[in-house]
Amino acid sequence: MTGAARTDPSADRVSTGHEGLDQVLDSLRIGDNVVWRVRDIDDYRRFVTPFITAAANAGRRIIYLRFGQHPPLVTSDSNVLRVDLNALDGFEAFTGQVWRLIEEHGHGAFYICDCLSDLLDAWATDAMVGHFFRVVCPFLFKLDTVAWFALHPSRHSHTTLDRIRETTQVLVDVHRAGDNVQIQPIKVWRRQSPTMFLPHREDNGLFRPVTDSSDATRLQAAIEQEEPQPQPLLDYWDRLFMELAETPADSPACHDVRERVLRVLISRDPGILALAIQYLQQDELLAIRSRMVGSGYIGGKATGMLLARSILLQTDPELWSQHLEPHDSSFLGTDVYYAFLVHNNLWPALMRQRSTDGYLSEAPTLQQGILNGQFPEEYRSELGRLLDHYGQYPILVRSSSLQEDSFGSAFAGKYDSIFLVNQGSPEQRLAALEDAIRQVYASTMSEDALVYRRQRGLDEREEPMALLVQRVNGRFHGQYYLPDAAGVGVSRNTFAWDGDMDPAAGMVRMVLGLGTRAVDRIEGDHACVMALDYPSRRPFRNDDERYRFSQHLVDVLDTAGNGLETLPLSRLCEVTSDLPLEQLAEPDRDASERARELGLPAPVWRLTFQPLARRTDFTGRVQRLLNTLETVYQHTVDVEFTVHIGERGSPSFNLVQCRPLATVGDSTPAAIPDALPSRQVLFRSEGHFMGGNLNLTIKRVIRVNATTYAQLSQQARYRVAGVIRELVRKTPAGQKVMLIGPGRWGTSSPELGVPVRFADIAGITALVEVAEASGAMVPDLSYGSHFFQDLVETGIAYIALFPEDGQCHYHPDHLARFASTVQLLPENIDDIPPGTVELYDLAKRPLSLCGDIVGQRLVCFAQVADVEF
Repeated sequence: MTGAARTDPSADRVSTGHEGLDQVLDSLRIGDNVVWRVRDIDDYRRFVTPFITAAANAGRRIIYLRFGQHPPLVTSDSNVLRVDLNALDGFEAFTGQVWRLIEEHGHGAFYICDCLSDLLDAWATDAMVGHFFRVVCPFLFKLDTVAWFALHPSRHSHTTLDRIRETTQVLVDVHRAGDNVQIQPIKVWRRQSPTMFLPHREDNGLFRPVTDSSDATRLQAAIEQEEPQPQPLLDYWDRLFMELAETPADSPACHDVRERVLRVLISRDPGILALAIQYLQQDELLAIRSRMVGSGYIGGKATGMLLARSILLQTDPELWSQHLEPHDSSFLGTDVYYAFLVHNNLWPALMRQRSTDGYLSEAPTLQQGILNGQFPEEYRSELGRLLDHYGQYPILVRSSSLQEDSFGSAFAGKYDSIFLVNQGSPEQRLAALEDAIRQVYASTMSEDALVYRRQRGLDEREEPMALLVQRVNGRFHGQYYLPDAAGVGVSRNTFAWDGDMDPAAGMVRMVLGLGTRAVDRIEGDHACVMALDYPSRRPFRNDDERYRFSQHLVDVLDTAGNGLETLPLSRLCEVTSDLPLEQLAEPDRDASERARELGLPAPVWRLTFQPLARRTDFTGRVQRLLNTLETVYQHTVDVEFTVHIGERGSPSFNLVQCRPLATVGDSTPAAIPDALPSRQVLFRSEGHFMGGNLNLTIKRVIRVNATTYAQLSQQARYRVAGVIRELVRKTPAGQKVMLIGPGRWGTSSPELGVPVRFADIAGITALVEVAEASGAMVPDLSYGSHFFQDLVETGIAYIALFPEDGQCHYHPDHLARFASTVQLLPENIDDIPPGTVELYDLAKRPLSLCGDIVGQRLVCFAQVADVEF
């Protein structure tokens, strides 16, 4: 078929299979989508059957899309292809499957669809029924098809009915009064007659227009007596929450309706859903709805935060009602994300990206389309009211996708979160919020996020983006705004560096200011790592390390400038005098004395967080918090929080995130040989590794030569990162690889290490960072950061080697003698000497990598002792 029918209304006529109906509608046309609004599915069925017969006689391909709860419309028939669909898989999965089916059958196919209203039982919002129709109808029209749909108008809002009416080509109402059947065409695209849109009464197979107004009025009165009242103004979603609000909390019915709400609001993850059923009660669900823009799921990050708070308050109300601050969060449901895509005509681009070939290649185009998109007006007004609530307090727009923070998939750092200082006129603030939302939406198409999903087998699962909007917890210090402190807590300390430490006691990673420095791997700066059972002990052996691996820079929000800024602690102390440093830091006596001698501001503070640990019950409360959550989750957990120091120095917590944390490494220490000859050892170290107890066999090593690498330009270093990426991706399946390089892997600053992305090296087994004399590139032991999350989720062991330290022995020259073959790469890049990257095949003489995490003993050695030297 061609598009001729749309330029010549009389061409390509299609029969409805009912002579009387053909007369009323002047037949159908190729490209028509026909929607029947009925009260009883049998009133749709009686028109479907003759249409199928006529289409089959005309030699048409007929596809029946079966997804409803009503009895099938089509019996077993060789002329009709039945395709069973499951709407419970979600809007995107369902709509995508229908899209690909239409694509597969191409031009000229005819479609019979079940009642659209049955999709409400799966999606709980008729807004998405309207969006489904807006996606599918134009595609069917483009391919010269004819498709039939039904819906029950009393189950839908006026907005959805108007959306479907606007999109379809033919819309017909069917009414019944006793044995009298009446049809009334509401819309018939590009054709009309003087009586076409009058009600028509069936009479011996024909439909005669009711031309007498008195007769029409009586008929309408008889119909209204037998049929339900006209459709309500509310979306099915709103009616669901009204039912929840009106059901007594202590009744059995409340449990049933609450579970229905949880299944469409909270999660599909069975583990998370079980916790929600136990801990999220009626009043909490209604509170979520009152703070929600749109409908759909609130996503994993929002769910984790709300669940953790409810668990704490229900488990130990006396403690946490006093020391856990109320949250002040708002939520954008996943349906807003889909509505945004549909509104901006991005569904075809999404379908191209969801294909196997387009998964990565089509993502940049879709990402740019999202960044250029506009918001539907109904959501813009809701976003404006959201901003009214927060006034001019800074806010944080956080990703909260459907799969995020679930068991086994944290997505740590894979999606964007945007701080907004929230200053300016209402119009400026709304524009900034919309830009932030677009940026978070677009981050779903980042290569890191897409590769992460594919590596975990999640690329075929629906992943709509919800958003969590939070008031930034903190205080104004002049033009700067920041929390007193922020931290990451882990309920199991998998990198305990002292034999007395109990891994079950947990650990925290603390910073002054915004928590960005606690969760990100910051170049040249470090958070304070604290074991909760021994908070005064540090994983350092001298004062030089203690100072080097501490926080020197503070992330703040500059409300008079460009938002997120990083200031040296010394500079922040100069411009504000009311930071709670006496509760968070200790004066460095020697540095303070030197500062006074030079006429510089004193005292000089070091952020040790020891006053907080010694003078308050901070560590005890965090430990109770983590233990409680781990017990309920039955899984190691990771939390993010801010700390507010009260007038008397007592800390209270604002819990902003909680998720199950993956763990790696054996639970028992590996046997580490004590008497290994030096010729058999690649490296031996005490401390500076993480990932649990290690007992790994390494058969391939990729090493970056620090001496050669230090002489390269920045651009050449990026090309080296590309060589590494290709080597990792071409590694034979099942072969364990250890990556060794100078300074920091994954750095954004090539002068500090090799600037690969984590997605490029996620297939390796062990990552080694070496403090090399050449180039002064130093490792970064970022315990508890997003980088750490990536390592433990992917099962990668991390080692930092400091060869100049007397407790570390490293012999890279031994690799050539361990290996069966050695490749010096790259071979054809002019400005990078061969040998910058070294590839060692160790299949015949594998390496053993053994580590005792509690004893902090680590050794990597050749498994055979007869290595020739």
